[in-house]
Parts: sequence; C-alpha cells; structure tokens
Amino acid sequence: MEFESFSEFLAMGRHGFYVWLSYGLTAIILVYNLLVPVLQRRRLIKEQAQRLRREKTDAPSA
Repeated sequence: MEFESFSEFLAMGRHGFYVWLSYGLTAIILVYNLLVPVLQRRRLIKEQAQRLRREKTDAPSA
C-alpha cells in the first residue's frame, strides 16, 4: 500500500485513529507485561531481605 504523503500515511484512509490507537495500546500492554514481573521480583527480594533481618534481630541469643 502506497501513500501520497506522510499525512495520508498517518490518516490510513480515515482509519488512522483506530490503527494508531491499537498500536499505542498494544505497546503500553507489552511494556506493562514486561515491567510488572520485574517490579514484583524486586519487591519480593526486598521483603525477603527485610524479613531475614527482622528474624535475625528478633531471635533470642542462645
């Protein structure tokens, strides 16, 4: 498919809004799906480290 100008390319034959909105939402969802597990892993590691420190300080000396 060829376009006469860049503005026609962006308009996509009057379907541009739908097309670019779809691309944008897809990109947002992909980034979200990549970032959420990384952030959850960091939070879990931080929580485990805090729990370990707390258990070491709360443990009675034998």
